[in-house]
Amino acid sequence: MTTATAPAVFLKGHGAQNDFLLLPDPHGCLHLTPEDVRRLCDRRLGIGADGLLRAVRCAAAPEAAAMAGEAGWFMDYRNPDGTDAQMCGNGIRVLARYLVDAGHQPPGDFALATRAGLRHVHVRARSLEFAGEVAVQMGHPRLPGPDGIRVSAGGRSWPALHVDMGNPHAVAFVDDLDDAGDLRTPPTVTPVSAYPAGVSVEFVVVRGPRHLAVRVHERGVGETRACGTGACAAVAAALAHTGAGAPSGAPARYAVDLPGGRLDVDVASDGTMQLTGPAAIVARGTLNPLPSIPGPRIGWSPARAR
Repeated sequence: MTTATAPAVFLKGHGAQNDFLLLPDPHGCLHLTPEDVRRLCDRRLGIGADGLLRAVRCAAAPEAAAMAGEAGWFMDYRNPDGTDAQMCGNGIRVLARYLVDAGHQPPGDFALATRAGLRHVHVRARSLEFAGEVAVQMGHPRLPGPDGIRVSAGGRSWPALHVDMGNPHAVAFVDDLDDAGDLRTPPTVTPVSAYPAGVSVEFVVVRGPRHLAVRVHERGVGETRACGTGACAAVAAALAHTGAGAPSGAPARYAVDLPGGRLDVDVASDGTMQLTGPAAIVARGTLNPLPSIPGPRIGWSPARAR
């Protein structure tokens, strides 16, 4: 990993216990290799995280330069296996929380650039009554097919629906979330040709009208405590296949319970979705990756986003 100045500042944050390492890099000076990302996200060798967020000004990020007129910041999101990712619903809310806490954006509405395009967020100012919910407009889910997708896990198999939330999801409805087993081994998804770059898999139970419970095996991560795009994909699949509290063209809110907590998905009359849930910065420190040391040396300090 190379950077113009050392040591590099990092922050640790989470959205519904889906945790992220956040590296502020406004001028695009930090160059991360896949091995850097794998090491930093490793929970024993590095800091540990479900993914890495690099916060770069759009003008300094070639991938986001075309969006610089509409957004000030780009979310360079990496999976913990070192691969790039298009979108992360919880990660973008953590990034938005940081930008407001650090004074880079005022509270309220603003746009952020991602590999999946622009996303609009809303961050309320902190108060004694309000600690940290952040909302993000997730756009319109796409159900492009193909048909005939199946997901296998825990010795069982289910039909699944392909949902595109800017990243790919295979959503399977199950009788019990435990039916998916321990998910230490990635679920098998067929046909393999449907997802050449991999896929996140959601196992969904309908708890009641507009109420779902979900477990997620996230592409490049493993089972996570929560997944924002996965929560939206589960709601889209429920609307398409089960009619679970379908709004019939009227706006409606869906509660999605995940192991790390509840996320709310608002479905507008045109089918677009908004994801709302907690987002917090919990720690701040400095990172000194040295070639002679197999892992990073970290200095921790209380959580302060400057």
